[in-house]
Amino acid sequence: MKHPHIKSVEDIKQQFAPIHNINTKHKEKMSSLDKLALWITDHVGSMGFFIIIFCWTAIWLSWNTLAPASLRFDPFPAFVLWLFISNMVQIFLMPLIMVGQNLQSKHSELRAEQDFNINKKAEMEIETILKHLENQNELILKILNSLEQAEKK
Repeated sequence: MKHPHIKSVEDIKQQFAPIHNINTKHKEKMSSLDKLALWITDHVGSMGFFIIIFCWTAIWLSWNTLAPASLRFDPFPAFVLWLFISNMVQIFLMPLIMVGQNLQSKHSELRAEQDFNINKKAEMEIETILKHLENQNELILKILNSLEQAEKK
């Protein structure tokens, strides 16, 4: 006999969509440009990239300051080519990093929404289990009362 206030597991399954791996779905929906932006964001935001840029800058400045004058291609004090290349790197990387961060933010929002839905489903399941336990407790108490009354007779 089904209690009218207690949901069954099937009721809960019908109320909530099946759980899917949101990471897989997110990756499937990404375009090639989105994947490239994320790859760049992941690699530019690493210590390896920082070390490469630092070494490149140190070598560039050292070469154009300390090398024989005939071998310097961007001599001190101007370093015009170095400034131009550095600015170009910044001009191209900053928007790409922002695109990658926006994509990562969107992914985080999808994960948070899925976590919320899973928590709602878990809460409903726990509530259903507690209602079943309360119902069983009532039935056990009724059975005990019946047995006590039967013993008294």
